[in-house]
Amino acid sequence: MRYAVVIEKAGHNYSGYVPDLPGCVATGATQESVERRLREAIRLHIEGLREDGLAVPVPFAVAEYLEV
Repeated sequence: MRYAVVIEKAGHNYSGYVPDLPGCVATGATQESVERRLREAIRLHIEGLREDGLAVPVPFAVAEYLEV
């Protein structure tokens, strides 16, 4: 599956979250470290949902840049 992620500069580090997986977040010193941690967080989040017998949300969020 392919999930959209949002990564933001947060002071002296970065934070990221997955809109389709509420509560699935990661932080890191660099954007790259957040990307690595989000991949692991997504895997663990989905694993936890399955272990709890819950449905895994189908990715539906779309990311796009708009010029204004």
